[in-house]
Amino acid sequence: MAVIALAGCSGAPGVTTSALALLLSWPLEPGRRMILAECDPDGGAVLHGLLHGTLGDRYGLRNLSVAARTGEFSDAFWRQLIDLSSEDGKKESPRDRLLLPGITDPAQAASLGSVWKALSQMFRGIETEHGHDVLIDLGRRGAYGPSGVLAEQADALFVVVRNTLRCLQAAQARVNVLEERVGDVGLIVIDEGPYPAGDVRQVLQVPVVATLPYAPKDARVLSDGAEQPRHFTKSSLMKAARAGTTLMVQRAAMRRARLDPRGAFAAGGDRAR
Repeated sequence: MAVIALAGCSGAPGVTTSALALLLSWPLEPGRRMILAECDPDGGAVLHGLLHGTLGDRYGLRNLSVAARTGEFSDAFWRQLIDLSSEDGKKESPRDRLLLPGITDPAQAASLGSVWKALSQMFRGIETEHGHDVLIDLGRRGAYGPSGVLAEQADALFVVVRNTLRCLQAAQARVNVLEERVGDVGLIVIDEGPYPAGDVRQVLQVPVVATLPYAPKDARVLSDGAEQPRHFTKSSLMKAARAGTTLMVQRAAMRRARLDPRGAFAAGGDRAR
């Protein structure tokens, strides 16, 4: 199980859409959960995209600032989650794919100074104690500044880029900074441009771990709540997202083993039992 952070750069790379594709396609064992937390200081996109604003702003990150100061953070966190599980014809949702919506106004980020560290600790506790996976959507700026602790404490950090010249040039400086600050950065490539994975790796000097197809029609289902085409879960986008999870988890496990060999051995022993 892992805590995985996704970050972006300028050039509209599609971090949130990629995160949603991963959330909804992530293979889960019975009793496990996947939690996606929108931690972009510029504001979240799911409430007014995929969910069409139907829930207003009753749920989300902004409601955790008071709880972080009063010692009620854990209980408050679970109350803010929205169920995005696919029911697949079942009477009851499995509640195994959950969303913590982001802030609705960038000005709200100023009140979250104490929340970022509390979240990083909460995510580690969720992963360690419950065996759930956590995805963190850091947007374009969230891997830096006060919220950067989430990138630093994650098991793995992946930068979402498009393989166009404009996006690769925009990503170069950011990837270099994150590689120095966090280390072991990987790439998720949106395959819109002409450059193959080998060229992307050569330019940015970090490995390409997953490649998602450029599929605007399917992406709009996730980014804007467009009507799902038939067999959406078997679309090229969702299949590629599911395939990418294996290498992402492997990379997270390898990084954790390097940073904390004892912890990785103990976790492996627990799972073996």
